[in-house]
Parts: sequence; C-alpha cells; structure tokens
Amino acid sequence: MSTGGRGAGRADIGVLGGSGFYAFLDDVTEITVDTPYGPPSDSLFLGELGGRRVAFVPRHGRGHHLPPHRINYRANLWALRSLGVRQVLGPCAVGGLRAEYGPGTLVVPDQLVDRTRGRHQSFYDGVPRPDGQQPKVVHVSFADPYCPTGRAVALATAREREWDAVDGGTMVVIEGPRFSTRAESRWHAAQGWSVVGMTGHPEAVLARELELCYTSLALVTDLDAGAEAGEGVSHAEVLEVFAENIGRLRTVLFDVVSRLPEERDCLCATALAGQDLGVDLP
Repeated sequence: MSTGGRGAGRADIGVLGGSGFYAFLDDVTEITVDTPYGPPSDSLFLGELGGRRVAFVPRHGRGHHLPPHRINYRANLWALRSLGVRQVLGPCAVGGLRAEYGPGTLVVPDQLVDRTRGRHQSFYDGVPRPDGQQPKVVHVSFADPYCPTGRAVALATAREREWDAVDGGTMVVIEGPRFSTRAESRWHAAQGWSVVGMTGHPEAVLARELELCYTSLALVTDLDAGAEAGEGVSHAEVLEVFAENIGRLRTVLFDVVSRLPEERDCLCATALAGQDLGVDLP
C-alpha cells in the first residue's frame, strides 16, 4: 500500500465500509483529506475496480474504535466529494425486524426512519464553518432517501450472484451503541419497518445534500430482540455473522461498482438545483 499526500488522488465511487472491502485490492493508495468539518473517520483508501476509481472510508476507523454516534459523518461525505466521488455505496450490518429476515439476508432498502439524536444532520444549518464560510439554511427533498439507479443495480447484481436480495423495505436507524430493548424492537416491527441499524443516518441525507447518489446494502446479522426468543443479540454474534458473509458481500459490492453508470440522470444529481447554499462545495 502506498501513501499519497494531502488531497492527492481522484475517485468516481465511494464506499463507506471497513478494511474487509479494500484489503484485497492491489495497488491501494492511502491519502489524508482535510474538510471544513474536521477529519474523516480515517485515511481514505483509493483503488481501481472494473476500470472505476474507488475511494474507501473505514466508517468506524481502523480497529473499529469509533462507535456509531461518534462518527464524523459530515467529514466522511465531504471528503469523498472532494475527491470527485458522485456515487456512494453504504454497506452496513443490521438487525432483522421480521422472522423471515434472518442472518445472511441482504436487504436493499428504499425507505428510512431516523431515531438518532445529537448527530450533525446537515451541512446547511446556518452555523459558520471553521473556514469562515456561512452556510445558509437549505431544505432538500428526501422523500425517497436512496438512489433509484443504485438500488436497481445492487438488486440485479445480488440476484445474478444467486443472493435473493430483498427489494425495498424500511431501515430504522437508532442512536446506539446499545442494541434495542425488546419493547423497542417490537415497536419497530409493529410499524412495519424491516431492519434496524446504527449508521445509515445521517449518511443518506448528507449524501443528498451534496448531490451524491447513495445506496445502502444492508446485511442482516441477527434477528432483533423483539423478533426472536432468548436473550437477544450480542456484539460477538453480529461480528461472527458479518465475518461469515463479508466475502459474499464484497463480491456483490465490487460488481456493483463496475456496473454503476458513469452518467447520472437521477434526482440525486440535481437535489440542490436553484438553492443558494451560501458556501462553496468541493
């Protein structure tokens, strides 16, 4: 692995995931990127897949030292855009809220419910940045939080790889780092939501605020507390199931990278049209 200088390198596609996704690439370049929102979770790692330049961000940092509520989501997304990224894939581990969504299920959600608190959820909050620029208050459309093009490519690719991915469903994102109580889990399921995670928000909305396409690939590692009997999920069980499926998920992810269209015609690409942001975007 080579190390680049600050701001070096360009990429087309960003992946918010751990070292399990980029460790098997040849000729990976590690770079540091400065942002007006502080440092990203870690260095960014650039490589090539299927003729596309890809930038990987270890969401939780190397060694998984950042819990979900302490991730600098704004810096991560800003850093990716500053490298030229316009399409982002967000693989994540989730709990299943339905009995049929057991460990090993891949869900490509089409809706999101935010139950986090205290996280920075916007670039346009009217608060002056450390570089002196003053963002205006901007409201972006978020009725459909995920890129329709990215979702279609992810579903088709997974199914070609004989993984019967679930088309659609709602991901509810909780603050963490604790897992849900049984009562919370049952309430989530009663609302008709599909899976529960801790990192899918504010990633998705911050991507939209930067006119980035964002697609979530949610790997079910456990049945959430309200959907199973027994003592409930443990962190060790989550890591075990994720490790068992990471090779399969990595294969699908890499195929999706190579199949994403180079030209974008989705609404994500024009989410800021006509808006006065008050700040410069990278």
